[in-house]
Amino acid sequence: MRPLPADRPLYMGILNVTPDSFSDGGEHDTPAAAVAHGLALAAHGADIVDIGGESTRPGHTPVAADAELARVMPVLRELRARLPETPLSVDTTKTAVALAALDAGADMVNDVSGAPDDTLCAALARTGALYVLTHAEAPPPDLPLDALAQWVADGLGRGVASLEERGVARSQIWLDPGFGFGKRGAAMNYRLLRDLPAIVALGLPVLVGASRKSFIGEATGEPDPARRDAASAEFARAAFALGARCARVHTLAH
Repeated sequence: MRPLPADRPLYMGILNVTPDSFSDGGEHDTPAAAVAHGLALAAHGADIVDIGGESTRPGHTPVAADAELARVMPVLRELRARLPETPLSVDTTKTAVALAALDAGADMVNDVSGAPDDTLCAALARTGALYVLTHAEAPPPDLPLDALAQWVADGLGRGVASLEERGVARSQIWLDPGFGFGKRGAAMNYRLLRDLPAIVALGLPVLVGASRKSFIGEATGEPDPARRDAASAEFARAAFALGARCARVHTLAH
């Protein structure tokens, strides 16, 4: 893993190499456009560039591993050559894509499935790459809002234990509470933000991914995802104040 600054919060720049991502689908879906955007993210201060070849928006169309590899790998290889000191992450739920990315020099696997298989765990243990464990489960309908964060923390704790049992070092694991993944609406997601210290208390770096999501639009009344950046930045700053280590963002302009 390439070194990251230890004295300040971190920003992970989102690089969607997809035609159908909810906010910027199609804007960077050629290798040249994606590489240019990845370079721009790094130039504007992204500490990590997160490359994804499959949308995870609600109702997204699944992508075969071969197609995802064809989208992601040329971009990752070119950015690895041109940004030798910048940590690169691959945003994928597929072991085949994660393995190829690690072989090509990725430093991190950002897996929103929350369920890595034994093959991926072995590769993480071998390479020392970081792994983002995401809580993607929807809460029970009768769960009180004031119990949500602890319920998420308990689920993440079980995931961490499973990773460690399969050889992934605790120092390799980051936690993503899964804002917008199974957590619907502004009230639920903002309550999870308010109670973020319950997740920070697990003692591992917390990554917050809320940029431009629909619950930000609900809270602000802004229907256009591309116009939610200022509110997304406020969300990130609040998360940092509550102990988050990193925010995943579309832009660093705010």
